[in-house]
Amino acid sequence: MIKLEDYIPVVGKSVVEELFMLAKHIEGKKIQNINSTAVGGGVAEILTRMIPLLNQMGVQARWDVIKGNEKFFVVTKKFHNGLHGVPVSVSDEEYQWFLEVNRENAEQMQFDDVVFVHDPQPIGLVEKRQQLGKNWIWRCHIDFSKPDKNIWRFLEQYISRYDAAVFSAPAFARRLSIPQVLIAPSIDPLSDKNKELEQSYIDSIFEQYKIDRSMPVVTQISRFDYLKDPVGVIKAYKLVKKHTDLQLVLAGGGATDDPEGPAIMKQVMDEAAGDKNIHVLFLPPGSDLEINALQRGSTIVLQKSLKEGFGLTVSEALWKGKPTIAGAVGGIPLQIAHKYSGILTHSIEGTAHWIKQLINEPEFAQRLGVNGKEHIKNNFLITRHIKDYLLLFVSLFHEGDVITL
Repeated sequence: MIKLEDYIPVVGKSVVEELFMLAKHIEGKKIQNINSTAVGGGVAEILTRMIPLLNQMGVQARWDVIKGNEKFFVVTKKFHNGLHGVPVSVSDEEYQWFLEVNRENAEQMQFDDVVFVHDPQPIGLVEKRQQLGKNWIWRCHIDFSKPDKNIWRFLEQYISRYDAAVFSAPAFARRLSIPQVLIAPSIDPLSDKNKELEQSYIDSIFEQYKIDRSMPVVTQISRFDYLKDPVGVIKAYKLVKKHTDLQLVLAGGGATDDPEGPAIMKQVMDEAAGDKNIHVLFLPPGSDLEINALQRGSTIVLQKSLKEGFGLTVSEALWKGKPTIAGAVGGIPLQIAHKYSGILTHSIEGTAHWIKQLINEPEFAQRLGVNGKEHIKNNFLITRHIKDYLLLFVSLFHEGDVITL
């Protein structure tokens, strides 16, 4: 098991010591994280790494996953798409079903000193707050910049019952009656997805998937989700292919709370049909080493999202020193300063232009990678994320106190 002290060579001893000192201020308090899936997506990935580290510091942290059937997750996927600005229609019956599932889960759960609810799926659990008197925090991981008005109006009545709301970027903050906190997500530099790898292992993964590295390899790692625009990535590749030989890798999986994955996968396969230089890899859970190798062995990494709460795959690619092209949406501009630590793009044509540019200017591409890695090291590693959460938890129990480190 990774220990907090193992991060000292990456972030420095003082950073780790500060975390232990902060943790002492919530000694004996129990922190409960609640979300909708244990597998797939950035929330599950962060919690998998963070919960053990919090417990090492003496913080009693645990993680619960709500239960729901296909009907429930169809509704929450509508919420997800609508909050990202995609036109959707949610019926009164669907809103009531959403609340019914939340209420059923609430009756089966025991709640701790701090209840930390992640994203809209479990938001209705807060109905229990009044009778329990706990500290409730709602954490939004998605792009809230232009939400569907009806869905937002429905969710706001529950968000307002929390003690605080946490957003990933300033653009997502809303007019609320409760305090708002800005905390960006993070990656774990010591996880299988981000740790250093032997070159021989990287080579073996490319050989396994028959990816020809004698020509440039452009890769996007993401769930097969409409908002990640995998079809747009293929169209950009096809524009570049008219001028330059290259290979495209689209690799990822699904999440247990996303019923749209198979339909998006079919669109991707139809768009890629007949081109042997397009590699569509559906990776099962636990493929972190393979993802790491694919990113490290690629010439360029893409994240052509149409909407994005943050985009951890951008941080992952930048951490590996890879020149990265990503959609200028959501939390991605927090990670990329255009033409300094990466490239921000707004269209299929723009993405194609920058792919060609970086292939033809390897020195410029390398500089982007170097700058990008330094930016991630300074701002988006898990140790900074834990510090932000600890400060938030401390504030719940020490309002107005002076905290001495």
